[in-house]
Amino acid sequence: MNDKLELDIPVLLPDLPDAADACLDRLVSTLSKREGVEKAHVIALDGEPAALCIHFDAGKLPLPRLRDMVRAAGAEITERYGHAIWQVSGINHERRARTVSDALSAMPGVVQASASTSGSVRVEYDRHETTEEDIRGALRKLKVRVGKRVAADEHAGHDHGPGGHSAGEEQHGPGDGHNHSHAEFLGPNTELIFALACGALLAFGYAVEKLATGMPGWLPMACYVTAYFFGGFFTLREAIDNLRLKKFEIDTLMLVAAAGAAALGAWAEGALLLFLFSLGHALEHYAMGRAKKAIEALAKLAPETATVRRNGQTSEIPVEQMVVGDVAIVRPNERLPADGFVIKGSSAINQAPVTGESIPVDKIPVADAAAARAKPDAVEAESRVFAGTINGGGAIEIEVTRRSNESALAKVVKMVSEAETQKSPTQRFTDRFERVFVPAVLALAFILLFAWVVVDEPFRDSFYRAMAVLVAASPCALAIATPSAVLSGVARAARGGVLVKGGAPLENLGSLKAIAFDKTGTLTEGRPRITDVVPVDGADENELLALAVAVEALSDHPLAQAIVKDGRERLNGRDLPAAGDLKSLTGRGVTATVDGDTVWIGKAEMFGNEGIPALGQGALDAIAQLREGGRTTMVVRKGDRDLGAIGLMDTPREAAKIALRRLHDMGVSRMIMISGDHQKVAEAIAKDVGIDEAWGDLMPEDKVAAIKRLAGEDKVAMVGDGVNDAPAMASATVGIAMGAAGSDVALETADVALMADDLAHLPFAVGLSRHTRGIILQNVFVSLGVVAFLVPATILGLGIGPAVAVHEGSTLLVVFNALRLLAYRDPVGKAA
Repeated sequence: MNDKLELDIPVLLPDLPDAADACLDRLVSTLSKREGVEKAHVIALDGEPAALCIHFDAGKLPLPRLRDMVRAAGAEITERYGHAIWQVSGINHERRARTVSDALSAMPGVVQASASTSGSVRVEYDRHETTEEDIRGALRKLKVRVGKRVAADEHAGHDHGPGGHSAGEEQHGPGDGHNHSHAEFLGPNTELIFALACGALLAFGYAVEKLATGMPGWLPMACYVTAYFFGGFFTLREAIDNLRLKKFEIDTLMLVAAAGAAALGAWAEGALLLFLFSLGHALEHYAMGRAKKAIEALAKLAPETATVRRNGQTSEIPVEQMVVGDVAIVRPNERLPADGFVIKGSSAINQAPVTGESIPVDKIPVADAAAARAKPDAVEAESRVFAGTINGGGAIEIEVTRRSNESALAKVVKMVSEAETQKSPTQRFTDRFERVFVPAVLALAFILLFAWVVVDEPFRDSFYRAMAVLVAASPCALAIATPSAVLSGVARAARGGVLVKGGAPLENLGSLKAIAFDKTGTLTEGRPRITDVVPVDGADENELLALAVAVEALSDHPLAQAIVKDGRERLNGRDLPAAGDLKSLTGRGVTATVDGDTVWIGKAEMFGNEGIPALGQGALDAIAQLREGGRTTMVVRKGDRDLGAIGLMDTPREAAKIALRRLHDMGVSRMIMISGDHQKVAEAIAKDVGIDEAWGDLMPEDKVAAIKRLAGEDKVAMVGDGVNDAPAMASATVGIAMGAAGSDVALETADVALMADDLAHLPFAVGLSRHTRGIILQNVFVSLGVVAFLVPATILGLGIGPAVAVHEGSTLLVVFNALRLLAYRDPVGKAA
């Protein structure tokens, strides 16, 4: 598989005037800052649609993540590149996964392919060169059976039919007698059964040969030959697949060693080698299956059916048949079938399966169903619900806002499945190490074949020693050391309400010493309230408020919504002027037209620049007074007249103070708040929540520059909402989004997504990441240490049997060590 790819990706930007538009510039800027993107630029030929050319490192940034980033930035990838993830059977260990990955990657038209030992295969392919059916056919030739589709293109332009499966896909699942590959005709434990049969035949043959008298002389040999069959069946299949790919893996070495033992007449020792090797494989498969089940459990959280009211009739239907706008009836203690909002009834809902919140959350009906229907992402948390969560004691009715395959839970399952197949920095290092180490071992074994030339010993002994060294030096434990830990860590994080997209953010998060936080909605509640209305130059307070409400009602900015909500209450039904022609001045404010006059509402710094008249002294004095009190200020001007200033204040999150204190205790030495507010306002909030550094007066591009400056000094994480903060998050080592369960954009743009709108889950994520890094290092040291011991030991005379036993034992040790992550508990946090 190529680590570096260069792709021309055509994009369609809705309503894009031309290739010189600022939206396209922002898209290119956002992508260029992303780790793994080497260069992004626009290709615009006369008469042709604009194209976005991205040069990226697939090892650091797989194509699905790049695609999500482009989508989140406002663009839609064209139909050309296909994407699918399947649950499969027949991949029982890391070496088998690598064989499948390499075989698929060698196919024409396959851009990227990766397989994991947990039984998932992810493929990116060019539809101009190959098809999904061709890829499934290649998997069948490899004796890998394709089962349930976990994820596929939502934009692919074809209907998968009920249940989301494409035509021709093999539909088998647990319990139907088909959840195994064709070679595993005794079920998923076929390899273990074969290994035990090999061991039993070996023991019986050895007992007959050494202890029994009067038994036929051919019986022990027959037992050994049959033991060879059972012990070498899966090993031979793997070796043949590897040789087709011109690869020389441990399976081939084992067969050569077993064949060599047979050629030398040591049938019992060869059978012992195959028994230990196949038993190690089978136990590794069993152990990795435990981690796989932790991920499969996520997919089973949502119910299979839902009670729906349509046209006055109530019926029970499969959740796949639910559509946006359906009304679902959820009885007490039932799981919710879909994402949506409450329209009737109230209850306390256990959201732990999705967000990790340990305390049930009270839910009430939305105040305005029509408004919620128009903007479902803006629904308040107290009315928003998610598929897979558990209803409390009250019956409720919810209106569905997402289909079952688009719910927050479905997206988590999809992204966790993708995360399993994405390599961490340590895994990329071990892959590079193996590429050098394996040829070196082969060269050493070849030299040892001729030891009889310089040492007085028969060729038989030299051959035996060379085979023993090959077996001992095979880096099996090293190959599985990191993937097993990443798989377990990602599964444990998802169970705690934290979505980690792969090994890289999982490792990097634990090594951070600096974290930057956006202020609004992260350290504060994100629901500012009007605290002061200060008219100037003889203006009337009601006139000032009415004008501000009329203009801001056209905007969806959080500050605008706060002014509208609180302003209407203060005006108490007063008529509003008609406003129109709203234009947003990014990071500064808005302008509109009211009664033929231009109205400006925004920061004081907006005035006196770019043709906007400067403020008078009265407005400047009002602003200074409000900022001294830690207020966010919005100045209102109509025509050439200053009307005054509105002061707002956002409430600091109580949970933020606790989370920041825990992070400090965990060794995060530097925490910075970045904000577009005035420096004095930023400092007041920072002091309240317990942050030492506050950087205010930052425009969106200034936030990006600030994060890049921090990233240049050390690894840094950026915590925000994943929407307005996307460019800054892309510039950080790790981008972390809060409240991602309710935001598609946040789910797609972040490296780490805290599903709950609660900063308390961040210390859990950091702690789990550190624990994962520790286990990865332990596994790497153990695997390399065993190789360092076994190679000289076999050169000095250690037999193949003991070498295989230690070799397979180390592999199992690192897998079971990694599984400890599934039991990780946050010492004092909520994510259990």
